[in-house]
Amino acid sequence: MCSTAVFFGDELARYGFGGSHPWGTDRIYAFWSRLQNEKIANIVIEQPEITTEEAVLSFHERNYVEMVKMVSKQCRSIPLDRGDTPSFRGIFEAALYVVGSTLAALDIVMQGRDSAGRKIEHAFVPIAGLHHARRDSAGGFCVFNDVGVAIIQARKKYGIKRIAYVDIDAHHGDGVFYEFEDDPLMFFADIHEQGIYPGTGFVSETGKGEAKGAKMNIPLEAGSNDSDFVRAFTKIQEFVDSCRPQLVFLNCGADSIAGDPLTDLRYSAHAHGHAAQALHDLAHKHCNGRIIAVGGGGYNRTNIGAAWTEVVKALAI
Repeated sequence: MCSTAVFFGDELARYGFGGSHPWGTDRIYAFWSRLQNEKIANIVIEQPEITTEEAVLSFHERNYVEMVKMVSKQCRSIPLDRGDTPSFRGIFEAALYVVGSTLAALDIVMQGRDSAGRKIEHAFVPIAGLHHARRDSAGGFCVFNDVGVAIIQARKKYGIKRIAYVDIDAHHGDGVFYEFEDDPLMFFADIHEQGIYPGTGFVSETGKGEAKGAKMNIPLEAGSNDSDFVRAFTKIQEFVDSCRPQLVFLNCGADSIAGDPLTDLRYSAHAHGHAAQALHDLAHKHCNGRIIAVGGGGYNRTNIGAAWTEVVKALAI
């Protein structure tokens, strides 16, 4: 019987910002507490892994990576963007653990087993999905774009060509969208709240050049609920099915659930379970079950636990 890998460890908690910043180091523990209470069968816990600078450079520009390394060694906080993403001592290594854990999930899913020899089809990395980071800059609490790196490594290491990336975080995944906007075999679908940060992801944005039609953006109005989500997600299911992916990524940001302090969507955790279940089924139809879910955003700790646990439940069937 195959299992779902769930990454958990203090190393992932290092990626968080102090004070009253919404992305605190406690986010992973809110999920972990809820997951343990659910007692879900058929999951295995994997330790976080750190990656190399070389792997990060497959996506990010060297000057930017060097800048992150520099500020990481300093004791004072220096903003890495316009102010939303502060630095802290050790942020470089913390970000390497995020990327490394997503890459470890990629290896496990592609190889069908972990280093202990346990058979695994799916993976979930809670502190990951840093979808606002661009090749040359940070943004929206995101330093290194772990999925961006993983997409490149999936092609370089495993020869994967057709990749589907689905994002249900309340914020548009601009760092993934624009960096692969002209890639005809990276199929992108994003449901997000209209009019909030980063202010991108219009319906008219469907890809450039040969990639036109390989991208789908669905902005929803503030106050949209589960019914609105399910109706929109039906379009994404049809889109992903038609793309026949060889690998599926799901960014399941919990900031789209009612009660998040930064957004105004009104989903329940059932929306996340619905999306994960639908993509789980499509992954089994097209790519031997190869699906990797990443936590993304979410700033209400109760919502984080509920949404991400629903995703793990759906994958662990």
